[in-house]
Order: sequence, then structure tokens, then C-alpha cells
Amino acid sequence: MSVPSAILRSFAGRTLRSGSAAAIATTVVLALRARAEGQHVVQPVNATSHWFLGDAAGRSRAVDLKHTLGGYLTHHAASLLWAGVFEALRLWRPQRNPLGDAALVATFAAVVDYAVVPRRLTPGWELVVRPRSIALAYTAMGLVLATAAVGRRGGR
Repeated sequence: MSVPSAILRSFAGRTLRSGSAAAIATTVVLALRARAEGQHVVQPVNATSHWFLGDAAGRSRAVDLKHTLGGYLTHHAASLLWAGVFEALRLWRPQRNPLGDAALVATFAAVVDYAVVPRRLTPGWELVVRPRSIALAYTAMGLVLATAAVGRRGGR
């Protein structure tokens, strides 16, 4: 059974929009939390590059291609992945509550990111901010995903 191309295009567009919004929102939340915790606002983004630069990436306060762009592109790609999971749920069960689906995906993402994958593949935020701040970032992701769905006709 093949999926009609219109559905695939819609899914891709929704994933791109909701994932990009989630990436931006979580980046802002982490920057604000880093500042509140006495760190530089760019450190959480830089820390995400630890998977290829090592843990010292979390100490970098510089805005540069290697740490900041590499970290942000990694984070954005991961946000698109989780948005894709969310959008697939919305296609599969559109009658479900989008807030519940978003909470499920955000929780699943946190568990995978911090309890399943090897330490080297975590988001790296733990190198910079406290667990409470990380939880707030995943909460922001869930709220943005739900808002994206609710903003569409019928919450789909």
C-alpha cells in the first residue's frame, strides 16, 4: 500500500514547521536558563556539539561555526526527528488530543535522549544546565508541538 504524495508533502511540511519551531523554542529556553544559572547563553547550543567535539564543547562561550553552528544544526535535526514522530502520531490518530500526543513525544524524547542513547549522543545540555532546565526545554518542545497542531484546522 503506497502513501499518496499529497499526504507525504503535508507530513513533510508539518514536520519542518513544527520541528523548526520546537528547535527555536528549546534553544531560547535553554539560553535563558543558562543565563539564569550563571552560564553564557550560547553554551547549551555549543554543548550539543559534544558528540563530535567532546565535553569541552559545553564550556565554550564563543559563537563560532564549529561549536555553535554544529551544535544548532545537530539540535535542529533532532527536533525535526521528534516532530516527525509527533506528526506521524497526528496522521495515524488525528482524533486524539494533540497536547497528550505532544506530552508523550516530549517525554519519549527525554527518555531516549538521556536514558537510552550512549552518553556521547545526548543533547549535551547536562554539561551546562541543571536537570530542571532540561525538563523545561522538553516541556517547551511539547507545548510548541501541541500549539502547531492546534493552530491547524481541527488540531490535525
